[in-house]
Amino acid sequence: MDSGAESTEEVEGERSSPPTGLQSPLMDRNPSPPPDAADGEEEENLDAIGETVYSKHWLFSTLTRLIHMVSEHSELDAEGEMQLPDEDEEDLCRVWDMAMDKDVAGFLQEFKATEILLGVIAKSRCPRLTEICVGILGNIACFPETCLTLSQNEDLCAVLLLLLGDADPPTLLETSRLLLTCVSQKDVSAVWLQRIQQQLSVCSSLCFIMSSSTNTDLLEKVGELVENLFDLDEELMRSWVTAQPSEEEEKDEGEGHLNVALCLLEAAKQLRSESLKGLEIYLHALQLLTTIDEGIEVLSSPEGPSKAIWDFVCDVVCKDFCQPDDLPVVLQEQKTVLLQAFAVLHALYRCQNQWGSQSDTTLPLIGSILRVLQFHTEGKHATSSKDDTKDDQLQALAEITAEFLSDICIQISKDTVADLVKTGYLTEKTSLIAASSLVPDYKMAFQHLQSMLSEADPQMSDMVRKQFPV
Repeated sequence: MDSGAESTEEVEGERSSPPTGLQSPLMDRNPSPPPDAADGEEEENLDAIGETVYSKHWLFSTLTRLIHMVSEHSELDAEGEMQLPDEDEEDLCRVWDMAMDKDVAGFLQEFKATEILLGVIAKSRCPRLTEICVGILGNIACFPETCLTLSQNEDLCAVLLLLLGDADPPTLLETSRLLLTCVSQKDVSAVWLQRIQQQLSVCSSLCFIMSSSTNTDLLEKVGELVENLFDLDEELMRSWVTAQPSEEEEKDEGEGHLNVALCLLEAAKQLRSESLKGLEIYLHALQLLTTIDEGIEVLSSPEGPSKAIWDFVCDVVCKDFCQPDDLPVVLQEQKTVLLQAFAVLHALYRCQNQWGSQSDTTLPLIGSILRVLQFHTEGKHATSSKDDTKDDQLQALAEITAEFLSDICIQISKDTVADLVKTGYLTEKTSLIAASSLVPDYKMAFQHLQSMLSEADPQMSDMVRKQFPV
């Protein structure tokens, strides 16, 4: 499977800063107080955290005040929503920022901040406070040592997974970022994957977000999380894509069971015009589903989403990328998303007899395949004298489009070839591009295309035959 997991360095780049209410059934206690401050640490050099200028005393005071504030609200109005005073919010946001420092993150762990924040989250009736607490934990988790300690707290892990069912988008964003950070850390990835698979609500919560949210940042981060989960754990992907509705879902006359593939599709549709990165993430997640037999079976079943996915990805490829008036260099910018898109389309095409018909292969799609191959050839010639470095992604894109073209050409009809010529998709230039792409590895496909071309446009066929006398 593709290696989509982020490295530790990349994970650390995902530390969050504060942007300018959920109670877990597992937790019903007040936040734990921090350990007593050490006596005699009044001198500035002793008060500093590690090599930073941050004050231990200030941090101690801020977290102590947080505990008292939450506890008092819980005692006075356990059910009412809590308002976070501006001064307290500002101080907690400073802690959030400070936690991006490795020394501060380590000190927070020694200070039992994980337990404190867990207790606050469990008692919180303030969405903003919950968001900040999860954000602080997310920054603490960016470092391998502190992430390992945090991940050993089973209560905290259970609460974080339940937070995916929260209704507050900022809290969901920080929770998704924290979970992505943890599953991307090699030392703790396995334990998190196991917990996620055991907690059945995770799949339904993520599906609900993907199918209903319009928040670009949240959809991107949830997409990254799902993409990494699928890439790291094939068994988890298999269990999610084949999941059947629960008894409660079957009894529910309202919202039905959420299909993972359809939810990925809905998120991709939402991000199409908003985020190229997000679109690429969701296309990759869909492509990963096509790498397992169960994924193909679900996608290509009569009630499956293959037709909807096919129509959407075709439309994206034909209208959004690699257009006739573009320069070949555009392929360099779009190579990753095109690679994912063509991988999805090619996989669906190969099982098309189960969900559609070969007539669904639109002329514009074939035109886009030819254009990608043309731009790749022209770009390769333009850069061959300047740089000998091989671009693996561009090469992979050329290979998958050539293979896709061969599958189409092996059974292409004379009428389709004639229509391609008539609409301008198949010209002398693109017919030579097609030939140069097919001849090395797909001679039978080329020969069939050449046979149909000889009937549809004998003159063009003769020109191709002179260049490629196969």
